Amino acid sequence: MGAIPTQRETTSRAPGAPAHHGADRRTTVRATLSGSSLAPGSARGLVRAALHEWAELGLPGTEFLTDRLADDTMVVVSELVTNAVVHAGTDVELVCRLEETDSIVVEVADHHPSRAPRDNNTEPAYETPEFGRGLRLVSTLAEAWGVTYRTGTKTVWARLSAQGTLAVEELGPYAVERGLRVAEILAPEPQRAERDRDWLGRGALSFLAEASDLLAGQLDEDLVAALAGQLIVPRLADWCAVWLEDEALGRWGSPRSSGAESGGGWSEDAGAGAGPRLARVWHGSENRIEELREALEKDPPRPPDSLRPVSYPWPADALGPHGTYGAALAYRLIAGGRPLGTLVIGRSGLPCFPDEVTGLVEDLSRRVALAIGAARQYARQATISRVLQRGLLPGAVAEIPGVHSALVYEPCDKGGPSGDFYDLFPAGDGRWCFALGDVQGKGPEAAVFIGLARPWLRLLAREGYRVADVLDRLNQLLLDDATEAAEAAAHALVAARGMPGPVGDGPRFLSLLYGELVPFDGGVRCTLASAGHPLPLLLGPDGSVATAARPQTLLGVVEDATYTSETFELRPGDSLLCVTDGVTERRSGSVQFDDGDGLATALAGCAGLNAELIAERIKRLVHEFGGRPPEDDMALLVLQAE
Repeated sequence: MGAIPTQRETTSRAPGAPAHHGADRRTTVRATLSGSSLAPGSARGLVRAALHEWAELGLPGTEFLTDRLADDTMVVVSELVTNAVVHAGTDVELVCRLEETDSIVVEVADHHPSRAPRDNNTEPAYETPEFGRGLRLVSTLAEAWGVTYRTGTKTVWARLSAQGTLAVEELGPYAVERGLRVAEILAPEPQRAERDRDWLGRGALSFLAEASDLLAGQLDEDLVAALAGQLIVPRLADWCAVWLEDEALGRWGSPRSSGAESGGGWSEDAGAGAGPRLARVWHGSENRIEELREALEKDPPRPPDSLRPVSYPWPADALGPHGTYGAALAYRLIAGGRPLGTLVIGRSGLPCFPDEVTGLVEDLSRRVALAIGAARQYARQATISRVLQRGLLPGAVAEIPGVHSALVYEPCDKGGPSGDFYDLFPAGDGRWCFALGDVQGKGPEAAVFIGLARPWLRLLAREGYRVADVLDRLNQLLLDDATEAAEAAAHALVAARGMPGPVGDGPRFLSLLYGELVPFDGGVRCTLASAGHPLPLLLGPDGSVATAARPQTLLGVVEDATYTSETFELRPGDSLLCVTDGVTERRSGSVQFDDGDGLATALAGCAGLNAELIAERIKRLVHEFGGRPPEDDMALLVLQAE
């Protein structure tokens, strides 16, 4: 380690701590990860990308970077970060460094120095951390590893050498598969756990690493439970079940204090209040699943005092003549200190499970818990975002006499609030107003900002202010203390709801196209202004296209900015197209959709179409322009005089 530690606790197969004097900065990757269940997957992704980049650059030391060493590194990174997330709960600092001396150094730091990692053979006096075989895997794979304590920080480090003795077993070309089929392929062959102890010590490492990636990619807790069952049955157990607990319930039931009679803390007394939900039941024989489910629902698990797996009552009546006796174990699913549920496995004809199987399922259960935690975090964020989005957009688009309108609105993040917004509303005195805007940034800050800007627009319009005056006043409002209130509200929202992602303290900018429509006999008078927004285009019945406004400064940037507006008439058959930059800046390689007046050309081809068909064609052309899905929010509004 670089600095001399104030205290060190080390276990290693080779003496000495890793050194990095004079290391090439390009061979070091550093990251600070939030202490959430998403951290292990993010860490693996960062290190995987770094190893690939180092190899492509041909940096010193990469001549020793074999596939075996890369696989071992991924397992160590996953284990150390998972350990820090589950048992420290703080932000995690990751460093991965390629050394010229044919080795890779991994360092994972958290901010709970009082909590040391735990080996299965030791029993610390304080509440602890690591169960399962995580640090044993690190010890096996690493040339040396240890723990360094500094004030307020504990760092677990490991050095892996190309000359090491143990390689992670390759699993073959199955990696392109996904879903339940992947789980099926990842798991060991039936009965292999008993006949092939070598696999449990070597191939299991690769199984756990790949299972982690599979589980981490799921956004639904019930699918995580299904994958867990598919990974375990029938390869490690004859049957398994996953119960999920409502986070609001916390601990429930009444675990027995001694646990002597019930095999490690299992209580037969029913707990008070609502219990967990039996999310998934798997059995090697499908015709036993429903009968097993009914039996298990009558006797849900009660959380044991110990975090170690404990015995579970054998459901003999549900398993037929060949399942009259056997062994069953229950594993608590905990992530970030929060109980999420219980995983139960069972095998007929055995008085107890082999230690190797128990340890492997224990490691897998930790990954299942992290995946469930991540899925719940995503669900919470998606729910909050949907509520926010409903409050940011109008419930309905107003119908304007003599005008046919069509709207396309596509947030890039389907589960989160968009930075784009629109509105079309009556302003009184025979006037209708419309707006299409884009706030700098996304997430809760942008949502709160839109939540302020839209009501201001409506209020100013209904007070009778002209188009240019509305922009003048809105610009000033965005620059005054209301912006600070918006940012404070966004910070509070993030803190209260646990929504991920940074909240910036910089200024908020708004690009806005705002206009007023006044129908009259024979047409519609339109007055509009564009503040830093893509300019609207006017399509005539003959296919001619013209720009309908002049460019002006973004709102919320220049305090003394003065805005002007243009007025023109929409005659029957004229169509006004308004878009956000998700349309004009849609990319295909280095080319944008609006390069060379691409949007105007596309609109000219819409002559003779009604408003809905124009909107649909522009949307289709934008989607077809790039080979990948859009990376920005997109909104477009078509107003056509009848």
